[in-house]
Amino acid sequence: MAKARSQFICQNCGTVHSRWAGKCDGCGEWNTLVEEGTAGGIGSGPSSMKSARKGRAVTLTSLDGEIEDAPRIVSGIGELDRATGGGFVRGSALLVGGDPGIGKSTLLTQAAAALASKGHRIVYVSGEEAVAQIRLRAQRLGVASTPVELAAETNVEDILATIADGKRPDLVILDSIQTLWTDTADSAPGTVTQVRSSAQAMIRYAKSTGAAIVLVGHVTKEGQIAGPRVVEHMVDGVLYFEGEGGHHYRILRTVKNRFGPTDEIGVFEMSDRGLREVANPSELFLGERSAKSPGAAVFAGMEGTRPVLVEIQALVAPSPLGTPRRAVVGWDSSRLSMVLAVLETHCGVRFAQHDVYLNVAGGYRISEPAADLAVAAALVSSLTGLALPADCVYFGEISLSGAIRPVAHASQRMKEAEKLGFRQAAMPVVGEDATGAFSARSFQPTVLADLVARIAATRRGKLDDE
Repeated sequence: MAKARSQFICQNCGTVHSRWAGKCDGCGEWNTLVEEGTAGGIGSGPSSMKSARKGRAVTLTSLDGEIEDAPRIVSGIGELDRATGGGFVRGSALLVGGDPGIGKSTLLTQAAAALASKGHRIVYVSGEEAVAQIRLRAQRLGVASTPVELAAETNVEDILATIADGKRPDLVILDSIQTLWTDTADSAPGTVTQVRSSAQAMIRYAKSTGAAIVLVGHVTKEGQIAGPRVVEHMVDGVLYFEGEGGHHYRILRTVKNRFGPTDEIGVFEMSDRGLREVANPSELFLGERSAKSPGAAVFAGMEGTRPVLVEIQALVAPSPLGTPRRAVVGWDSSRLSMVLAVLETHCGVRFAQHDVYLNVAGGYRISEPAADLAVAAALVSSLTGLALPADCVYFGEISLSGAIRPVAHASQRMKEAEKLGFRQAAMPVVGEDATGAFSARSFQPTVLADLVARIAATRRGKLDDE
C-alpha cells in the first residue's frame, strides 16, 4: 500500500513545501511550517481525487452589454456606509480586521441591529463568545430589542445548515474566521487549510444565494490580518478598524473594495453607549490645538473623497548624543529623513546636532506625500522657536531637488480649511480656479527655500519689533 503523502504548509503565508524546513521560502518567517495531508485543502488537486468530473461548457458573452448597479443594503450608519462604498453589496464577502478590543464586535452589533430594525434578516454567528455575552453587549448598546438572530457555532457545515433553514438571510456576520473549521479539512482550527477552506465555503454560499457575508479577522503585531493573505484576495472588500488605546476615536479604513473606492475612511467615537459617528473629523483632530506653540502646522489632507485637517507637531531639541534621535508617530520615518535631507542640502537648515520628534496629533496616520510641506514648516518652526500663523494650512509634496510639487484635490482641501475658519494656505502653485477664495491670501512657493525664507523673515520682523 502506498504511503500517504504529506506536505508542509506555512501558517503565515500559505506557501507549500515538500519537506520541513526551519524557515519559510515564501515569507521568511521561522518555525511556521506545519505538516498537513494532501487529501484536501491546500496542495490537493485533480491528481489527489479518485475520479475527476468532466467539465461543462459555460456561456461566453461580450464586453458590450447592459450594466446594472450592484444592489446594496444600506445600514443607516453613515460612516460605515461611506467606508463600504454605499452599503453592503448583496452576494459579497467582506473581511473586517482590527486589534483585540478595538470595537469590531461593537460596530458589527450596531450595524446588525440597525439593519434588523429595517426588516432585514440578520444572522450573527460568534465562535469566540457565548450567546449570553452577545446579549450583554446588546443591552449595553441599547439594541437588545432588535430581531437579530444569534448563534454560537464554529463548524461551517452546521452554520450553513442553520442559515439555510427559512428565509434567506440578508447579512451573515461570522466572528471570527480563525475560529471556524470544516469537515473537509483534517487540520486544527486557525491553520491555513481550515481558514482558507472555511472562507471558501462561506464565500461560495454568498455568491450562490445573494446573501452578504462579513468575516471578522484577527490582526497580528505588524497590523496585518492574521492567517493566509489569500483570504484577502478571495473576499470582495477588506476593512481595517484602527485606533490608539489612549484615544477615544476609531477609524474604519477601506484597503480593498471591488464595488467602491479603496481609500475611504469612516470615523467613530467610542463611548460607554457604543460607537458614535463623527461627521466632521477635522474638528475632532483639531479640538485641542494650541495656536501659539511653535512646531505645530495644520495639514490639509485627503482620505478618499473626504478632506481632513490634522495638526502635525514637531520638536527639535539639541542632542547630547553622537547620533541624534529621529522618532516618528503617525508618519513614514523614511519620508521624514528625506525632508530633513532636503532642508539641510537646499535650505541650509542644520539638524545634525538636534533630536527630531514628529507626531501626528490624535494618533491619526498619514500616508499621502502631500504632508511634506506641513512637516517641513513644523520642523523649521520648532527649530527657530517661532509659531506659525494660526489661520494657515499647509499641503504640498517636496521633491529631492527642493521643488514643491502640486497635489490633487487642492480646491477641496481649501474649502474644508475655509469652513473651519482658516484664511490662508501655503501650497504648490495651482490655477486660479483651484484656489478660489484663497487666491489672494495663499502663499505658493515653487521651492522649499522660499517657505524657509518666509518663516525666517517673520522671525526677523519680530526681533526688529522687540
